[in-house]
Amino acid sequence: MKYRTLLMASTLPIALATAAGAQSDITVALQLEPPHLDPTSAAAGAIDSVLYSNVFEGLTRFASDGAIIPGLAKSWDISEDGLTYTFMLNEGVTFHDGTTLDAKDVQFSLDRARGEDSANAQKALFASISDVAVVDPLTVKVTLSEPNGNFLFNMAWGDAVIVASESVADIKTNPVGTGAFKFSNWVQGDKIELTRNSEYWGTPAVLENVTFKFISDPTAAFSAMMAEDIDVFAGFPTPEALPQFQADPRFQVIVGNSEGETILSTNNKMPPLDNVNVRKAIAHAIDRQAIIDGAMFGLGTPIGTHFAPHHPDYVDLTGNSAYDPELSKQLLAEAGFPDGFTTTLKLPPPSYARRGGEIIAAQLGAVGIKTEISNVEWAQWLEQVFRGKDYGLTIVSHTEPFDIGIYARPDYYFQYDNPEFQQVMETLNKATRPAERSALLVIAQKMISQDYVNGYLFQLAFPTVAKAGVQGLWENAPTQATDLTAVSWSN
Repeated sequence: MKYRTLLMASTLPIALATAAGAQSDITVALQLEPPHLDPTSAAAGAIDSVLYSNVFEGLTRFASDGAIIPGLAKSWDISEDGLTYTFMLNEGVTFHDGTTLDAKDVQFSLDRARGEDSANAQKALFASISDVAVVDPLTVKVTLSEPNGNFLFNMAWGDAVIVASESVADIKTNPVGTGAFKFSNWVQGDKIELTRNSEYWGTPAVLENVTFKFISDPTAAFSAMMAEDIDVFAGFPTPEALPQFQADPRFQVIVGNSEGETILSTNNKMPPLDNVNVRKAIAHAIDRQAIIDGAMFGLGTPIGTHFAPHHPDYVDLTGNSAYDPELSKQLLAEAGFPDGFTTTLKLPPPSYARRGGEIIAAQLGAVGIKTEISNVEWAQWLEQVFRGKDYGLTIVSHTEPFDIGIYARPDYYFQYDNPEFQQVMETLNKATRPAERSALLVIAQKMISQDYVNGYLFQLAFPTVAKAGVQGLWENAPTQATDLTAVSWSN
């Protein structure tokens, strides 16, 4: 059977003119600053928050509702055996340095991402690719070693954006993409500036200049927004202040869903956390609702596994780790720790981590588990926790979409190594029938919940505060992105 997805009409070039007198610049604040500007060689979602769709584009992309739609590829054919994807590229696409995008750039990008020396943080996205061949300048054929029901989804990730060999050497400080905005300037510790790409191949952006400001301190975030020093704060870090903004006609408050499973991530290879009863004891020592109320002022949905509650295949497994401190003490005693133990709790900057960490530390302390808290900056977290695996516990929100597959990677930072789970995910990757995929996802969710791999806390809400005149912002966050390509000011 042959499948074909046609180009959406909305991606055709349309000449837009900024209305006379309309504001054409915007300043958007984010809490986290990217460590560098290459989305294809780092796990930091902060890179995609600035660059996804704005500067870099992939063959496919996420729409605001999470649907997978055409990107640089205007259409594609899938062979009957599901092993060959033939992508037809849009014509007239150029990189920001003026070079033309063609099939060789796609070949280069995918081969670079899947190569032995690849630094791609999501290299597993490309594992099923066996060959990438140029058919002609606007056609590229990707051959898989086995069917992969997630392949078009995988190609929409920020880690799969298309880059050019001519500019990739300086990508970390001077990113050159094909998007509606061009990179202009980076003042580290302060801001990143983008300008409108006047040669954009698709629907041009309305905004002329974009400034991303980085404000990590929640108090400073509130002050900057209230003083109107910024126009938008995406992922606003002080949820207790939202009612104040909602009551102020100068602002609008948008509260959407995110893909962010917020977890008490646990080093499964570090004693005594390598003991499943110890991890289970930690899970039963945690009062999720108290964390949601205390750290997020009620914003957040309790979860019992690493899966988004708004996904149709979600299973409510919160009962597996219901708050029960007496059971927690019993489990610790059975595991050989009647007096508890001490471990580290490393907390990155987001308020859900810093505020939630204090609450969790108190809850764990009540059952005898002492935590040595250290607040670390994002770059430190990536180096010590994510790459170095030098931690006992940490709190982080995994905002990548549909990322339960990370539990099949034994070298991932929480070091969960379960061959049975790995087999489930391997079967899922090959499955194409919806009913089969749903059944496998139920099994996968239950498995990691019952193994107590991590402490599953809540699904992160995504609140945005913006000036009243801003329109076109995403309500939900189906991926880590602050897509400004359709944003404008009302007259």
